[in-house]
Amino acid sequence: MEEAYLVAAAVIISAIMSLEAYKLGCLTRDGAVASFLVGAFVGVFASINAFFLLAVFTIAGFFATMRDIGRKKAEGLQEGKSGERNWKNVAGVGIPPCLIVALAALGIIDQTMFAIMFVSTITVAGADTIASEIGVRDNRVYMITTGKRVEPGVNGGVSPLGTATSTVASLLIAILGWGVVTESLGWMLLIPFAMGVLGNLLDSAFGAVLENPGYISKYTNNCSTALIGAVIGLAIYLILRYHYILV
Repeated sequence: MEEAYLVAAAVIISAIMSLEAYKLGCLTRDGAVASFLVGAFVGVFASINAFFLLAVFTIAGFFATMRDIGRKKAEGLQEGKSGERNWKNVAGVGIPPCLIVALAALGIIDQTMFAIMFVSTITVAGADTIASEIGVRDNRVYMITTGKRVEPGVNGGVSPLGTATSTVASLLIAILGWGVVTESLGWMLLIPFAMGVLGNLLDSAFGAVLENPGYISKYTNNCSTALIGAVIGLAIYLILRYHYILV
């Protein structure tokens, strides 16, 4: 746990960010409460570096959500009524990093494992949010399972712009995330990068196979893909560490 003044600062910043996001229409009231709880939990039980990364990801997500909101509303592609996200949206992307923080706080995973899993969840969630918000600009959308042309915003639909944005966003978030959490850069940041790309593809696949038929919600989809990315990222790290002695 960080020093008391850093913990207090993280909690205060989380409260201010959540309140401002509510005032700006990025979050509903319950979404703002959920956002505060996620931020405060990470701020109290993880490092200030991890909290900073979460804050940057949150701000980037708000920016991507509200960008071109007028056009999105005209086409019915916005979140909520005016782009706002509720507590379910926040929980979908906030539960995975909180679980990773809890595992580290309980001593179940070491710091390297934490870095890989935490940054992977942020990369998956951040890249998916940015890609989905920007990808709706591209009308060339195809169902990931069939390759047939579909309308923008359809679950399971992928587009050239969305895929390219997802890949670039995954790389940038992985670089930033790894640098912030570990205060260094190294080849291991390629693991969260790969998980970001994989997570976005899984999000589309789950959307087509599970979300469209009503088996899961988009919130469960977001939560599941981020957790899967973290687990697979950890598995890759452990394989390299114990079988190939590369770490």
